[in-house]
Amino acid sequence: MELKNLEKINDYEWLIPRAGEMKVPVRIFASQQLMEEMDEKVREQATNVAYLPGIQKASIAMPDAHWGYGFPIGGVAAFDPQQGGVISVGGVGFDVNCGVRTLKTNLSLEEVKPKLKELIDTLFHIVPAGMGSRGQISLSGKQIEQVLTEGAQWVVEHGYGTPEDIEFTEDNGKVEDANPANVSETALKREKRQVGTLGSGNHYLEIQYVAEVYNSQVAEQFGLWENQAVVTIHCGSRALGHQVGTDYLKTLAGASRKYGIPIRERELVCAPLDSDEGGRYFSAMNCAVNYAFANRQVITHLVRSGFEKVLPRAQLIMLYDVGHNTCKIERHRIDGKLKEVYVHRKGATRAFGPQRERLPRPYQEVGQPVIIGGTMGTESYILVGTESGEGKAFASVCHGAGRQMSRRKAMKKWRGEQIVRELSEKGIYIQAHSLAGVAEEAPLAYKNVTAVIEAIHNANLAEKVVKLRPIGCIKG
Repeated sequence: MELKNLEKINDYEWLIPRAGEMKVPVRIFASQQLMEEMDEKVREQATNVAYLPGIQKASIAMPDAHWGYGFPIGGVAAFDPQQGGVISVGGVGFDVNCGVRTLKTNLSLEEVKPKLKELIDTLFHIVPAGMGSRGQISLSGKQIEQVLTEGAQWVVEHGYGTPEDIEFTEDNGKVEDANPANVSETALKREKRQVGTLGSGNHYLEIQYVAEVYNSQVAEQFGLWENQAVVTIHCGSRALGHQVGTDYLKTLAGASRKYGIPIRERELVCAPLDSDEGGRYFSAMNCAVNYAFANRQVITHLVRSGFEKVLPRAQLIMLYDVGHNTCKIERHRIDGKLKEVYVHRKGATRAFGPQRERLPRPYQEVGQPVIIGGTMGTESYILVGTESGEGKAFASVCHGAGRQMSRRKAMKKWRGEQIVRELSEKGIYIQAHSLAGVAEEAPLAYKNVTAVIEAIHNANLAEKVVKLRPIGCIKG
């Protein structure tokens, strides 16, 4: 991205000033190198978002930002319904509540490594993954409705987890305002037996260890220690969530015309938050949010059963589960006043600071764990939310490294077998349902996740707690 016409606020914060009909400026958090490497489309898309009605403070882009559908991936925007604020499919994404869940173990790296191959192979056969994968759970129509309204709470009540899992899941694994009547029959049919499945693309199940501790006090509060083995699950709402987005693109396109909302890019179609169309989309999206929570919860149950077979002494305890494709009603201080706004996070992660009532009690004093995945060949990070980040970016940070190369280009450049072999030489064991999918997700197709995290940390959006390194990974 060319840096002309950008105001440099500091080494990690940039501004595109408000001009013309823009309602707010654009604020981008990144180092100069990440800014220069960033896709020019990010500037264009983030600026387009700044024109939408009811937007508050700024249209925001994170250091992992890249081209997306309507909003940039890595985009954040909050809208006030009292000021004509809108809701947009492009601001949520199609994999609704795609998110990350990390489980702590009582085992060290040294205890896991001798059994790693057996463990990954076992999990590979237990946890369904890949395009169109089907799980063992077949839900009746009534049960699907219950999952869409009750989320992870329903599956835990039916034996797939513990009450502690719910306590340490964002929103306790269930959001309100979820009405299955607003989800199409097509979406419900596409759901068939997908609860408890990993899917494909950038989704993964990874065995990692704590490679470095940056903040020992917060790490202790989170129950993390050096060389501890952990498990991270990354997936979302599968075909159901994608169909919800597809269905409501048409609905919101009609609403944009009906309510005379000026749209600078057709993928930014939206509806007023207080309209029938906006309310129905929000409700259907929340059903997909709950479905994703349930999906990750069932996978957690399957992972525990796999560990029990291979490492029976293992205990797997929730650190946290947080989504990064959502629209949430939250209270934020804007112009000195607490406001209730709808925060769109498209490829961006919620990062509440200390004393937020919606945090689990053990995290109230320090802030929310923020889980940021890297790639199957690079580090991931656990951060903690800060009060500063709440004020700067509506308590939001990045969601990963961010792609710097399209999947098509990656497949032309690498072969899956090559990536598996190279990672094996680095001590990382890969099992995948599709070698083409491995090529698409080659580590070098992504930005440097450490540079992205440094930008988040130095911009005071969140603080580093620990670095994780992968030793085994399952891909769809």
